[in-house]
Amino acid sequence: MADSVYRVTEVIGVSAESWEAAARSAVETAAGTVRDLRIAEVVRQDLTIEDGRVTGFRVRLAISFKYEPGN
Repeated sequence: MADSVYRVTEVIGVSAESWEAAARSAVETAAGTVRDLRIAEVVRQDLTIEDGRVTGFRVRLAISFKYEPGN
């Protein structure tokens, strides 16, 4: 196996449905512009609350992808 270098960046997904949907949205959106995603780690989860009711879910993810330095 060849040596590899991975870069990690944080993204935040938001959903009115669930933390899972928020994470899925973040990964799918990142995959549209970042190639070779490898792992997403949940760093933080939080909720938005209005009038005593949960109205939104937010997930902060640390996403890693293979780093390909420029020539």
